[in-house]
Amino acid sequence: MKIAILSRNKKLYSTRRLMEACTERGHEVIVLDALRCYMDIAPSKPEVHWKGESIPTFDAVIPRIGASVTFYGTAVLRQFEMMGAFPLNESVAITRSRDKLRSLQLLARRGIGLPNTGYANDPDDIKDLIKMVGGAPLVIKLLEGTQGIGVVLAETNKAAESVIEAFMGLKANIMVQEYIKEAGGADIRCLVIGDKVVAAMKRQAPPGEFRSNLHRGGSASLVKITPTERATAVKAARVMGLNVAGVDILRSGRGPLVMEVNSSPGLEGIENATGKDVAAMIIQFIEKNAKPNRTRTKGKG
Repeated sequence: MKIAILSRNKKLYSTRRLMEACTERGHEVIVLDALRCYMDIAPSKPEVHWKGESIPTFDAVIPRIGASVTFYGTAVLRQFEMMGAFPLNESVAITRSRDKLRSLQLLARRGIGLPNTGYANDPDDIKDLIKMVGGAPLVIKLLEGTQGIGVVLAETNKAAESVIEAFMGLKANIMVQEYIKEAGGADIRCLVIGDKVVAAMKRQAPPGEFRSNLHRGGSASLVKITPTERATAVKAARVMGLNVAGVDILRSGRGPLVMEVNSSPGLEGIENATGKDVAAMIIQFIEKNAKPNRTRTKGKG
C-alpha cells in the first residue's frame, strides 16, 4: 500500500513510529507537511500539489494534524478524501473532536458521563454559572487550549469569578467544569482503535499540580481498566466518528467521566507505559479497512 502521513515533523516520536510500522509491514510511506500542501479544487479532477508537483493519490492517509493547524490540515485531508484515499480519521470527525464544546454536547446527548460543565458569554451570568457546576473548587478551561495550557483550578468562588471575568475581558472562549476531587490528580488515557481499547495508561499529576498531562510533568503507568471504562471509551470514540482516538477518563464516585476525546493521540507515553506496539496496530487497522472511496462523508459536511 501507499500511505501518506500528514505531519509537520518526521522526527516526532509518533510520526517516526508510524513510519517504522509501515516499512516493517512492507508499505510505501511518505511524510507530508500539510501546510506545504496546496490544492487544486476542481470538480472533475481534484489534486494536491507539494513542492511544485502534483501528488498521486494514496491508498491511505494518516493525519497527525496539530490543533493549531486544524483548519488548513483538515482541508488538505478532505482533498485526499475527495481523491479516494482512506483516512485513518476523517476530516469531519477531527474537526468535530477539536471543538471542545460541541464534542461535550454530542457526548452528553448520547448519555456518556461527563464532569458537570457550564458555558456562558455575559459576565452578569458568572455567579449562576459557578453555582450550576456545583461551586468551587472548579476548573476553568480555554476552549482553544491544548496539553493542559489554559486550564486553571479555582479554589474558591471569588477566585473563580476573578479568573472567569479576566478571560471574558480578553474575549476568550472558556468553559467551566466541576473539579473531580476523588480522581486525585490522575486520569486514564484509553487508546481506542476501531471498536477496541488496545492500550490504557494512568497519568498522574506531579505534587502540587492537578493537570496530569505528560507535557506538564505528569507520569505514566500501566493501568487495568474496568469493563465500564472500556465501554465508555469505545462509545466516546464512536460518537466522535474517530477510528483512532485517545479518550481521557476521570474516575469519579459516579463512574467514569470523559474529559476529552483526542483525534491525534501521542504514542510515546502509552507505548512506553504499556510495552505495546500501538503503531503496528494502527497500520494493521488500515490494512484491514482501507478501500478506495470508503470515506463515509465523501469529503462533505
